[in-house]
Amino acid sequence: MCNLYGSTKLAGIRKYWRPTNDLAWDGGIVAPRKPGAFIRRAVDDVGYAQELVVGRWGLIPWFSKTADIKFSTNNARSEELAAKATFKHPWARGQRCIIPADWFDEPNWESGKNVWWRFRRTNGEPWGLAGLWNTWTDKATGEIHESYTMLTIHANSHPLMSRMHRPDLDPETKQPLPFELQDKRSVIPIEQGDVDQWLAGTVQEAQDLLRLAPVDVFDAGPSVPTGVNIPLLDSDSS
Repeated sequence: MCNLYGSTKLAGIRKYWRPTNDLAWDGGIVAPRKPGAFIRRAVDDVGYAQELVVGRWGLIPWFSKTADIKFSTNNARSEELAAKATFKHPWARGQRCIIPADWFDEPNWESGKNVWWRFRRTNGEPWGLAGLWNTWTDKATGEIHESYTMLTIHANSHPLMSRMHRPDLDPETKQPLPFELQDKRSVIPIEQGDVDQWLAGTVQEAQDLLRLAPVDVFDAGPSVPTGVNIPLLDSDSS
């Protein structure tokens, strides 16, 4: 799972994704339940265009009674999108988005304690991370809330991302499970040549893009503290 990332500034978003709308965005550090920027297919364009949206990092599902939901929805397992109540409608409706990020952080527990690692692209460009979005309307006030989630994928086979996250524990012995029973996770980068397919393709065409990134695109190592307190969950491998 990813619980902290650096959102790309507006100039970088315009350079790499070219949204057609005008929207102010300063970029910066984004944590769960905080505002972040994402790119989606423009909802009011009968053709195809990309628009920039600012919304809550943590998808607000259609059935929620409030915009201030307490359970975690900032990450979604890609293998479960079609089945999970929170995510199945956005997935089926093609409400996919790109999350521009200069970097993202992941916890490394190889030393027996958490050491945050930071992940950038080796080419210096921002990441375009796969996500889903949803629009939720407060029935009492009519206020519209935009929100989004970041997709993850099983990463045990990845030489770098398989090293991240706290080991899953056996519920009976409380000891780490064998590696083959762990569920290591990775975010899912969408490359520039695949953006249109991700935003405007069919569900199957989008499914084909849910894959691990090659290890050589990652520039990763222990991060410099950001001063942001990142909550550690009981299991940080979602």
